[in-house]
Amino acid sequence: MNICIVGAGYVGLTTAAVLANIGHTVYCTDRDATKIDKLKRGIVPIFEPGLTEMIALNQAEGRLFFGANVRRHMMNCPVVMIAVGTPSAKNGSADMRFVRCVVKDLSLVIRSPKTIIMKSTVPPGTADWIDTLLQEYGVSPDMFELASNPEFLREGSAIEDTVHPDRIIIGAKKKETALMVKELYHAIETKFLLTGRMEAELIKYASNAFLATKISFINEISRVCDVFNADITEVARGIGMDDRIGPKFLHAGLGYGGSCFPKDVNALNYSASSKEVELELLEAVMKINRSQLEIYMNKLNHKLGKNRDHVRIAVWGATFKENTDDIRYSQAIAFMKKLTKQGYEVYAYDPLVSPPIPSVVWCSDKYKAVVQADALVIATGWPELIEADWNRVKQLMKRNIVLDGRNCLDKKTMEAYGFELAGVGRP
Repeated sequence: MNICIVGAGYVGLTTAAVLANIGHTVYCTDRDATKIDKLKRGIVPIFEPGLTEMIALNQAEGRLFFGANVRRHMMNCPVVMIAVGTPSAKNGSADMRFVRCVVKDLSLVIRSPKTIIMKSTVPPGTADWIDTLLQEYGVSPDMFELASNPEFLREGSAIEDTVHPDRIIIGAKKKETALMVKELYHAIETKFLLTGRMEAELIKYASNAFLATKISFINEISRVCDVFNADITEVARGIGMDDRIGPKFLHAGLGYGGSCFPKDVNALNYSASSKEVELELLEAVMKINRSQLEIYMNKLNHKLGKNRDHVRIAVWGATFKENTDDIRYSQAIAFMKKLTKQGYEVYAYDPLVSPPIPSVVWCSDKYKAVVQADALVIATGWPELIEADWNRVKQLMKRNIVLDGRNCLDKKTMEAYGFELAGVGRP
């Protein structure tokens, strides 16, 4: 089947690569001509394990194409998948301007029946809004069908999550539309849920909100562990052994970030409040996440003492999690900014990124960052950081304080190397 995917961002590129890989002819389009030109030359603008290789393979085999003429490809394909960004607006709502642009373009090129699939994360009611908008633009309702097919990708494992998903959700008004969308994934073995469009839209928001809640919950329990001198890693292990709960997203640390959880929790909260529903639990989830950085800052300040003059802090990690180059809503970067505001000298290293942050000095490797450091902060759980030569680190640092912002280091091992390891919920 010929499919036009509008949006060559994280979701669009991953989906395009996988759909092409299972046999479809996919035209991945974007208004950004520079990005499209690079993709045609095999330069993928994001870091995701396995994505560059899958794109190259399907380009070579003639199943995956990139183009900047969005309208032409939408006109020529019976299936149009919308995968543009829906970032947070200032008021917390989802900014729908990119979606609106796509709908406007569609209204100008629909000359034959189209199945329009919403892959972007959008507020409940978006499919109904698009339905109305297209008709207001003069498109006959007989010329299109709308379906909601949200993505559930984790950055760093997006290819695996697309090829072997936990489930595929398809929301549509007509069963025939849902079954047609289901056929796109014919080569993927998983559970399918065919539901209404509104329900599909809410499933995506509710899923991310629940996972964010798990993270804030375990972070709050880590504070309880602190005052009772208990180990949060053991508590989390025990909680996660319950099949009703599970072990995922029970890792205490600096808090959640990235392109999904912060904006989706905000957007769900905004959508509910627009209908005069107050989500007290989600308000608490966001409050806990905002305050988590302060908990770690207090830990570090206590270890270092009151004098901040010429106190050097090394920070390892800047992306919001390992195996991605995404720094959106990164708690690691937010923590660096807090450090500089408190007068610390900050030297940082990340395997992939070095974004400009006032008063932060970026180093070319992790060992240069720790030279004469009074403390080292592990802000992202990159394997190369966890598996560092700790004897060498100890020799390079001025003092022996390590703040584990991801609770990813073994306490006994670090103490054996002579470090004083600090974390939240780690006695």
